Amino acid sequence: MPAVQDFYPDDFAHCYGCGRLNREGLHVRTIWQGDGTIARFTPRPEHMALPGFVYGGLVASLIDCHAVGTAAAAVERAAGREIGDAPAPRYVTASLHVDFVKPTPHGPELELIGRATEIAGRKVTVDVEVKAGGVLTARGRVIAVSLPDSMRTPAHSAR
Repeated sequence: MPAVQDFYPDDFAHCYGCGRLNREGLHVRTIWQGDGTIARFTPRPEHMALPGFVYGGLVASLIDCHAVGTAAAAVERAAGREIGDAPAPRYVTASLHVDFVKPTPHGPELELIGRATEIAGRKVTVDVEVKAGGVLTARGRVIAVSLPDSMRTPAHSAR
């Protein structure tokens, strides 16, 4: 299935977390499933905090990138478009809040489940749950905003 990140314009596809053009990145891929989104990620050895557990900063990064992908997908859907109908709009994080419910074990694939709870102008609120082996380990709330003009270069603004 296509992911929203597959349709980010090339100039905005370099994010460490979700940029398809970042060779060293995490390559988070946000896909519609039911009334929300899903992404899956298997932590690598370098993502360890302590033996047997995932580094919390990685969990926060996964929530962050899945949430902005969810925001873009939700805005497209609200406008009557499907992922891939046009280049995906690019959102960035204005606020990130993470609650670590329990330590995230290193080993199992992580499942990120996202839902846009509010779309208001250029702002989208997204809730994300992180599960490892079906067990909730973290939840986050992201306020995503459409890419501000200050992050666009003259070449980006011409589009």
